[in-house]
Amino acid sequence: MHGANLGTLLRTCDAVGACLAVPRLPWVPEALARGNTLRRPACVHWTGDPLTWLARQRAGGRRVLGVELAEEAVRLADLPMARTPTVAVLGHEREGIPPEALDLLDAVVEIPMIGVGASLNVAVAGSLVLYKLAGFA
Repeated sequence: MHGANLGTLLRTCDAVGACLAVPRLPWVPEALARGNTLRRPACVHWTGDPLTWLARQRAGGRRVLGVELAEEAVRLADLPMARTPTVAVLGHEREGIPPEALDLLDAVVEIPMIGVGASLNVAVAGSLVLYKLAGFA
């Protein structure tokens, strides 16, 4: 994920009262520092191993929602506001959510598109879903 995408997601998280969870990959701290344009420290959780972190979140009672194209996916327009703490999982713009993470999802939401692209930019997709989950859209 590019630093600009992380910056956009940080701003969206701030706008809806959410936190950003990211793995501590070598490039992520620098990308966050470059992309963060907020005037105060952002709410960022470091996940360590993402699969272990997701499993812990789910075991702790959080709903885990993937943003992915799938047959059983809920359309974004039909996604209800989050009533319980929810984790939104964003995959790679081209490859999507890794197969090993799909089993950790409680549900999947898709963003319908009529253009030729298969997916939106990860920051745009994440922002749309976060606003919907927050009840703002």
